Amino acid sequence: MTENEETRPDPVALKILELLQDGGPDHTVSPDDVARAFAETRRKKSDPPDVWRRYMNAVRQQAVHLARAGRIVILRRGEPQDPHAPIKGLIRLGLPK
Repeated sequence: MTENEETRPDPVALKILELLQDGGPDHTVSPDDVARAFAETRRKKSDPPDVWRRYMNAVRQQAVHLARAGRIVILRRGEPQDPHAPIKGLIRLGLPK
């Protein structure tokens, strides 16, 4: 990996931040909303309708990375979660207050 690849922000992380910033301070998004939006930017005619599912793992990984850096919060049942602990179940992503 070159130095430029290490410092370039991940496109999935950028999509998470973009969707949250577009929505405003109290806006939250689900990981599948992010995966669907990201998949649309890369869709090919031959892709199946559920192509977004292949990006779910990347969205969750980038969400944890951004949360550990303090750039977003991961919410479960409306409560912020510790990004260093395992996060299971339905989550939403939001900007820190």
